Amino acid sequence: MLYLIKFGGNAISDGEDLSRLCEEIWEMTDSGHKVILVHGGGPEISAEMERLGMRPTKVNGVRVTDADGLEVAAKVLKKINARVTDALYASDVPHIGMPAYACTLCRKAEPVAYCEDGVQKTADLGLVGEVVSVDTGMLNDILGAGVVPVIYPIGSDGVDDLNVNADTMAAGIAAGMGCDEMIAITDVPGVLKDIKDPSSKYDRLTTDEALELIKDGTISGGMIPKVEACIKAVRAGARAVRMVNGKDPDNIVSGISAESSKGTVITK
Repeated sequence: MLYLIKFGGNAISDGEDLSRLCEEIWEMTDSGHKVILVHGGGPEISAEMERLGMRPTKVNGVRVTDADGLEVAAKVLKKINARVTDALYASDVPHIGMPAYACTLCRKAEPVAYCEDGVQKTADLGLVGEVVSVDTGMLNDILGAGVVPVIYPIGSDGVDDLNVNADTMAAGIAAGMGCDEMIAITDVPGVLKDIKDPSSKYDRLTTDEALELIKDGTISGGMIPKVEACIKAVRAGARAVRMVNGKDPDNIVSGISAESSKGTVITK
């Protein structure tokens, strides 16, 4: 089985969580599964921008990025990548860290439509990218050698570097690689009917059902790009996407099977 695991700062916020995830990845690879890791770092990027006197801005949960913001994002994500690879090393997981431009081709994202105070508006996201293609040969060679690629979402269109939402990057790679399952580690148990009630989790959703939940406001804010990325991954070729909680006291990703009720599974 080929899994792509995506996580960010909100889900894996301390060293203990990260170490536990790396131990579970060791269990998965030791069982014969292949794993690709894609990580973000939104909270850390925002914190560094604020420290430098810059104002982070998001539209529909996606960061608007100018040249200075891109420089900060790349610097922060590279540091996080090093932290993740150090943790994998401590767990005896063979790995290689890399920026997304090493294994993908991206393009600048189109302006996005959004609603503010009941008024429809359009925003240019700046130096923000989306995945066009994936170097499957390169990634398959790495996976075939028993190594886990650890990818941070700074892409390129071949000329300019681009900041790519980590969920979008993960979806693009999962689809391009035809992953059996993409696991999105979040800071919630899955898609909830009531964000304040963890017991209101949906166990399974189709892509159409998930879109309806976005339209009716059940899914909102920063959850929108996460769920949209899951939908995109499924529609582009990933067999299923599972959203799980990075704070789960039992296990985060190990022991997951097609029949597991952990998190929310989104399928076609």
